Amino acid sequence: MKLLTKEIEDKFKSTGSQENSDDPIILAKFFDPAGSWTWYATEYNPKDKIFYGLVHGWEKEWGYFSLDELESVERPLGLGIERDRHFGYKHVSEIQA
Repeated sequence: MKLLTKEIEDKFKSTGSQENSDDPIILAKFFDPAGSWTWYATEYNPKDKIFYGLVHGWEKEWGYFSLDELESVERPLGLGIERDRHFGYKHVSEIQA
């Protein structure tokens, strides 16, 4: 699965920085189908291939994560990190219930 399509990358460009937003918009959701980790991307730097967003792993925290690292994950049975194609665009407040 292609984690970052041209359409999604263009959406990141048009949205720009959400640094000063109290409730940023999540533009892409990635998840581990063989685990419990989820990455909610609110910003993307195409030069460095780095996302910024909310990560639900061992804890919920804001931080940076790499497209290259997400693409390099190989789980059992050949599974890798996937993008939720049905997620749409949601505000962070909508997923922190």
